Amino acid sequence: MRVREVMTREAVTVGADTLVRDAGALLAARGFTMLPVVDGFGALVGVFTEADALAHRLPVDPRGLVHGMPPRQRTAPPHTVGGLVSTPPVVATPHADVDEVARRMVEHGARSVPVVDGTRLVGVITLQDLLRAVTRDDRVVAAEVRRRLRRYGGRDRWRVDAVDGRVSIVDELADVGDRHVAAVLAGAVPGVVAVDFPQAGLADAVDHR
Repeated sequence: MRVREVMTREAVTVGADTLVRDAGALLAARGFTMLPVVDGFGALVGVFTEADALAHRLPVDPRGLVHGMPPRQRTAPPHTVGGLVSTPPVVATPHADVDEVARRMVEHGARSVPVVDGTRLVGVITLQDLLRAVTRDDRVVAAEVRRRLRRYGGRDRWRVDAVDGRVSIVDELADVGDRHVAAVLAGAVPGVVAVDFPQAGLADAVDHR
């Protein structure tokens, strides 16, 4: 499964001249954890995160000063996103393997990352996108596998079932070479975790987890 198959293509972005308050309000209103920052040509400059939005902006509770606590020195926060833009810990490409991207996201604690083609932003991929992919309805998964196999080997050749993301394929022609192609095509469908060929035995099962 590739990033392009599960990513969110219509990414909400901000520019370096966007006010920090406005960008922070957008994060809060939309439930985002990160906003890609792009230039006038759509190239990724960096990201603006929840942590960036909070930097230097939480006020000191004045009640602490009543008890003799010394006032904390504060740095004036930047007014625009450009003063807070950061480098994302993970950047994905449309053709990247979802498994590798997900592993890196978990390693870095990133809930969403930008997707770029060269330097141009083409979308974002989030943990929610990945969760939707792996929890797709089995009927939807089986229908998508059938559609891909029909385009390859004909309408009435393949019988496909799916249970808990595990796809079983019966090839009426029982061709070993085509079985390999079918496993690749089916395994690329979002929501598929394994591909089995019952007529060939367990030795031909392909696990995609």
